[in-house]
Amino acid sequence: MRLYINIDHVATVRQARLTDEPDPVRAAMLAELAGADGITVHLREDRRHIQDRDVRTLMETARTAVNLELAAVSEIVELACELAPLQATLVPERREEITTEGGLDLSSAARLRLVGATLDRLREARVRTSLFIDPYQKAVRAAAQLGVDAVELHTGEYANALGGSRDEQLLRLEAAAALGRDLGLAVHAGHGLTYENVTPVAALADLEELSIGHSVVSRAVLVGIERAVREMAELVRGARTH
Repeated sequence: MRLYINIDHVATVRQARLTDEPDPVRAAMLAELAGADGITVHLREDRRHIQDRDVRTLMETARTAVNLELAAVSEIVELACELAPLQATLVPERREEITTEGGLDLSSAARLRLVGATLDRLREARVRTSLFIDPYQKAVRAAAQLGVDAVELHTGEYANALGGSRDEQLLRLEAAAALGRDLGLAVHAGHGLTYENVTPVAALADLEELSIGHSVVSRAVLVGIERAVREMAELVRGARTH
């Protein structure tokens, strides 16, 4: 199981004052030293946290892999093609949302054409492709038909559920991950995962990568980024041994 640390919210704190600290790229370096397998950043169209310069600097300094999250917006797609991170993950965006609220809509022919054209452009730049989708069988099959390398299952519904409802959401994640693997996809997961809820997800055999940000950055405020990353890594990597 690989653990990618999302550093978006380090930039969120910086942008609150429009200053130069805390530096998300420095946070990425410390996360790598603490055992992160890769770094995730989401360059939003409205640039609410991560900035173009952050991505460029990260690409020059990261010693692990970089997963760039982006919407199918030509300006940002072209930047992704220029910088060529290891992986680009297409995600939905709405200006009014606080954070990503769900997976990509792959239900219409128009959306499939737009996503397909973006994937083609990324492939031309030799960038590994991934789609952020809800953990539903139909979405997994649609992603496979588009020929992506990987899917990232949205774990928000699981994270927000309680009691038996959370168990149902975990079963849905498990089924979607198994289908993805059967269809030849690499299967990742993320969104809303915390120190308290990550273990059951990390234990799913068909998942190979988790992307976690807000919970780690929140804990880092109290204990430091390196300790926060190490503690999350221990939970993620220890889940299957229990």
